[in-house]
Parts: sequence; C-alpha cells; structure tokens
Amino acid sequence: EVQLVESGGGLVQAGGSLRLSCAASGFTFDDYAIGWFRQAPGKEREGLSCISSSAGSTYYTESVKGRFTISKDNAKNTVYLQMNSLKPEDTAVYYCAAGCVPWSSYYGLVRYWGQGTQVTVSS
Repeated sequence: EVQLVESGGGLVQAGGSLRLSCAASGFTFDDYAIGWFRQAPGKEREGLSCISSSAGSTYYTESVKGRFTISKDNAKNTVYLQMNSLKPEDTAVYYCAAGCVPWSSYYGLVRYWGQGTQVTVSS
C-alpha cells in the first residue's frame, strides 16, 4: 500500500518555525521527485517546493524562497520541509506528494498524495 504520511504541523506564532516530515512507503522512493504543496480555505492548491530524486535539484515558489528549505533522507524514505519566519498567510493544509517537477510548481504529474497536515500561524 502506497503511503505518504505527513507530520509536524501545528499552531505557531508569526515569526516561528516548524519542520514538516513526509514518510513514504509502498513505492520506490528513489524513483520520484518529492514535494510539498499547500491549500488554504477557498484557494487553489499551491506548489511550494520540490526536490529531485537525486536531491541535486530543488524548486521553491517565490513566496517561500529564503524561508523554507526542503531536504530528504533516502535511508529513511523521508522528505522534510523546514519552515522559518512563518507568516499568517502560510496558514494552510500542507501536503506531501510524489511526482512533482523539481523546476516548477506544476502538480499535474503527481502520482501519490499524502493526507495533509494543518499549519496555522497566528498573528
């Protein structure tokens, strides 16, 4: 069974930090670029970051550049998103996905999605 399980979400004050984790199983982790997306109420899903299967390429959307860092641990089949300097507008459900494109926010090729983890940033 394919699983992408996100963890690490929660409530944080503006300016704070969170680290999201995405643990993958049930598919060949090394075959896929893995990324993070988010969706706020009433808004479209937004591609935030993607890391290539080799970790040689990373993508960040403009709104998170310099604040978020994506990384992966192949031995643990896990991808992380370190989020610093959080803002209230970062409030959303954050999703992990396999099959992102490591040079764009496009998600039309995503093969697997996680269930999401809520991130709430208070002002």
